[in-house]
Amino acid sequence: MAALLHFPPLSHSLSFLPYNSKSPNLFFTPKPQTNRFLLFSATAMAAAPPTARKVLVPIANGTEPMEAVITIDVLRRAGADVTVASVEKELRVDACHGVKIIADALITDYGEQGIFDLITLPGGMPGATNLKNSGILESMVKKQAADGRLYAAVCASPAVALGAWGLLKGVKATCYPAFMEQLASTANAVESRVQMDGKVVTSRGPGTTMEYAVALVEQLYGKEKADEISGPLVMRSNHGEEYTIKELNPVQWTFNDGPRILVPIANGTEEMEAVMIIDILRRAKANVVVASVEDKVEILASRQVKLEADMLLDEAARLSYDVIVLPGGLGGAQAFANSEKLVNLLKKQRESNRPYGAICASPALVLEPHGLLKGKKATAFPAMANKLSDQSEAENRVVVDGNLITSRGPGTSMEFALGIVEKLFGREKALELAKTMLL
Repeated sequence: MAALLHFPPLSHSLSFLPYNSKSPNLFFTPKPQTNRFLLFSATAMAAAPPTARKVLVPIANGTEPMEAVITIDVLRRAGADVTVASVEKELRVDACHGVKIIADALITDYGEQGIFDLITLPGGMPGATNLKNSGILESMVKKQAADGRLYAAVCASPAVALGAWGLLKGVKATCYPAFMEQLASTANAVESRVQMDGKVVTSRGPGTTMEYAVALVEQLYGKEKADEISGPLVMRSNHGEEYTIKELNPVQWTFNDGPRILVPIANGTEEMEAVMIIDILRRAKANVVVASVEDKVEILASRQVKLEADMLLDEAARLSYDVIVLPGGLGGAQAFANSEKLVNLLKKQRESNRPYGAICASPALVLEPHGLLKGKKATAFPAMANKLSDQSEAENRVVVDGNLITSRGPGTSMEFALGIVEKLFGREKALELAKTMLL
């Protein structure tokens, strides 16, 4: 393992307006100057040559996988050196909703001496409790706070971990709605989607995590870098409003028992997209089979997140599926397109009038060249949309055309997955899930 490098602690006397007009649910609370020898401004940080800020993302059994993976992915897009550390006794953690994540290291590999520019905790239950119960992690975050370096948490973790450790005293913080009463006993609880207060950043849940991660990028690298990262994510501009889908040629999606849904993954798959699809469909009680198109169940996703599939595609192909859903990611989409077994499954799905879908690069790189968009309207990642033979609906975030559903990218993944839920279980069920996730 590479030796840990010591970067100077970030100053947290950054100057922000109390209200961010571009993101009306993102609030900043300035703190007094904490280090008179080292002052940065957001502008100066943005102008300086990018430095690989060191970030620790601890994970545990029961961690909310969307919150962990979105944070890791977005920070790595910004160039941060992110270490994913398991607080369990092994690298693999069983996250919520049956998602298996393989950490880069054990928290015990660092002892209490690891120096990071940021430590950020995902939520999920019992994941937040398992993080709180890690003595090593508690010591690391307390030292982070004492040294004036950035620390953050989302969902249950602000109340369950940071609050329990006494690290939110006098601080404005937010968390998942069900934990607000607990948070109020340890912090100045507010209902912002993302809350900044000095060296502390907190957020509410899965549906706010992408905004939270971009806010962390801004703290580490400045607003220019945050804007650069957020564009390709295709984020929502109307957070908190009901999601919408564009539907053409409506048909009823039916299933006998389940439904059973195949989600293939490969080396180079976009991990945010894969995890959001799997997580949300399992929340809806669908039987989701995650199958690796590689020769082993462990895959290395596009931002180096290690995920473990339920089985290999060879085994999964013996079953039939009510829906087949492809995540994106350039490398993953190319692997899908080159998998004769997967392409045959998709062709059989279309021939039997059963639903299938794809997001990001996969509509353009998998469905289009194999004739699976023939006579259909679709969308894709903006930079790939010119590969679609029919681009008339490509500006929509989610497009449903009969038994086909397509979508644009990481920031549309929740709407994409909810669109599938809506077609299978009804809009009321989909809106209930959206509310639970704070989309």
